[in-house]
Amino acid sequence: MKRYTTRFLPIYIALAVVLGMFVGNFYANHFAGRRINLINTSSNKLSDLLHIIDDQYVDTVNMSNLVEKALPLILRELDPHSTYVSAADVENEMQSLKGSFSGIGVQFYILDDTVRIVKVIDGGPSERVGLQQGDCIVAVNGKNFTGKDVNEEEARKRLKGPADSEVSLKIVRHGQTTPLEFVIRRGSVPIKSVDASYMANDRVGYLRINTWGDATYAEFISAMAQLSASQPEGIVVDLRGNLGGYLEAAVKVANEFLPGNRLIVYTEGRRFPREDYTSDGRGSFQRMPLVVLVDETSASASEIFAGAMQDNDRATIVGRRTFGKGLVQVPIQFRDGSMIRLTRARYYTPSGRCVQKPYTPGGEDEYESDLIKRAEDGEYFNPDSIKTSGEKYHTRIGRTVYGGGGIIPDIFVSRDTTGYTSYFKQVVMSDLVTDFAYRFVDARRKTFSSLSDAKAIVAYLTRRNIVELFVQYAEKNGVKRRNLMIRTSHSLLFNHLAGNIISDVLEMKDVVEFNNTTDPAVKEACRIIEENRAFPEKK
Repeated sequence: MKRYTTRFLPIYIALAVVLGMFVGNFYANHFAGRRINLINTSSNKLSDLLHIIDDQYVDTVNMSNLVEKALPLILRELDPHSTYVSAADVENEMQSLKGSFSGIGVQFYILDDTVRIVKVIDGGPSERVGLQQGDCIVAVNGKNFTGKDVNEEEARKRLKGPADSEVSLKIVRHGQTTPLEFVIRRGSVPIKSVDASYMANDRVGYLRINTWGDATYAEFISAMAQLSASQPEGIVVDLRGNLGGYLEAAVKVANEFLPGNRLIVYTEGRRFPREDYTSDGRGSFQRMPLVVLVDETSASASEIFAGAMQDNDRATIVGRRTFGKGLVQVPIQFRDGSMIRLTRARYYTPSGRCVQKPYTPGGEDEYESDLIKRAEDGEYFNPDSIKTSGEKYHTRIGRTVYGGGGIIPDIFVSRDTTGYTSYFKQVVMSDLVTDFAYRFVDARRKTFSSLSDAKAIVAYLTRRNIVELFVQYAEKNGVKRRNLMIRTSHSLLFNHLAGNIISDVLEMKDVVEFNNTTDPAVKEACRIIEENRAFPEKK
């Protein structure tokens, strides 16, 4: 009996191994692998569906277009920020983050179905060949480019192109009887992410960051070096309107203000373990009083920076509740050059807050109307109207902060609607202010060339009674004159007209500086620094 058992032992072992493999595969397929099988089955169904349509549908179908339309619909079922970007749009999507693009180096405006050059970028390809402000582009590469087909998208498409490629332009210029021909070799055109830095007064420095891209940190360091020469007692960093960008850029700038070993932000996702970003203690401005300006259009990386400063009690946050984007996307490119931005993690501020506002998968329209709902709820005018999840967190010194949708500022500043009337809304929404500003500058380029700064331009516009000239222009273009409303909105109208004209003549820095002279949030930020209240204290 013993010899019998021993003789068949290898067979028993083999059978046991086979049985074990069978049972293991059974459980793997039906339990652990169920999700993989489901994914494979579903993806096969999608592939089969496309093949069936291509093979059997009653009419010929452009399968590429069908896929292009289907991908965004699939992604919108995940979250509001997982998106598809076509190959044609990838460059436009990425250029502000890269800090440059390949083109001819002009800012243009379309008026009367004609592309008009508003500004020639210093050191760019167009400046080198002699293009000027006010030049009108009437043909590109020998083909007429005027008329109803002229639009911004088509103009960008024709003027942009690979570096070192050439484009031929026919230009109509004031004072010239015949059109001029220019051949321009396209080159790298910088896009500034720090578009304004100056001393707001004798004691306070100001800088505005409009996006977080590859060049942001270098631009920030350069701007701070220039401001430091004036020995400011504090700095205002303006992130209003900054929709975000690269997390790493915000982390690098935050590091400059924090002592060593302070948590800046951490990210975590289902397939991505927690990753902490901490300060290294080598920041140059660790003790510089700081105020950060935010509003409802400050999002993503801007919220990372503001949250890091708030949770570490490093700065006073001033303005209105931020957008509430706490999802981290990674770009994944397809072979045809298109790509998806897929959410792979959430980011959390040092106190543990995820600032992502609530959303329902597929509920994109409701999500996008959130800012409108805030207005309806009165949130832009009353801090008591701000709605949060009620979940409390605590900063480093124990101050209470809230999660559930954006960074709530330490000091609230409401929207300024002083002088806002239906007449003002009508002329601004109709683009008449922009049109008038361009025409006004274009007819007086010699005069404006002698006005070297915003202060001189404002004085000139005041002497010319620019508001009355504009009202007459608007009336000729179908907007009825409303004298009472015009008087009520006079300051607003003047500021908008002056801002547009300064933008056409000078640089963005000059526009920002002019607008800030009447900005209540900037005034509040300066007052906080002057009164030595920038470093938060527990109440």
